[in-house]
Amino acid sequence: MARPRKFEEQQVLRDVRDQFWAVGYEATSLDDLVRASGLGKGSLYGAFGDKHKLFMRTLDDYVTDSCAGLRQSLDESERAVDGLRGFLLAGAASLRQGCYLANSTTELAATDSEVAERARKAYEDIVELIAATVERAQREGDLPGGIEPTAFARTLQTAQQGLVYMGRSGLPAEQLAGVAQDLADRLLRA
Repeated sequence: MARPRKFEEQQVLRDVRDQFWAVGYEATSLDDLVRASGLGKGSLYGAFGDKHKLFMRTLDDYVTDSCAGLRQSLDESERAVDGLRGFLLAGAASLRQGCYLANSTTELAATDSEVAERARKAYEDIVELIAATVERAQREGDLPGGIEPTAFARTLQTAQQGLVYMGRSGLPAEQLAGVAQDLADRLLRA
């Protein structure tokens, strides 16, 4: 009979995600994962599978949590355009760590079809959330009705991810915040 698990699964997943996030998938060794998780090799692989399966689990959890957080933030904004501004300005807050999804996509999507497919799906889910908020901003009179919501959502997403990338590359925080504000002012004016 198998022994019961003596660890909190979500905490282990957060800890190994943070390890992957800090140095990337390729640079993370099994010893790094063991150290980050506090589990032995056998327990870690027995519970989560190999390194790739563990990584994919952390990526899936991150995407689920991020999309839920974005949906809540957009839905709770008093005006839709304010939610869109918040989404855009959040890219400037990423600075050196960047976005786990963006970092993972940059590192692995060209060589790992599973990561590429998950990234495409995640980005499309994000576009849908943003497009619905663009439509709401149009109904509220804060964005012109002639804007195609999905195309504009992709533009906002691309701008936000560009900010994430520039933060990751070392652009000083005050410059990044200025660029983010300029983008918000240009893209989100009525």
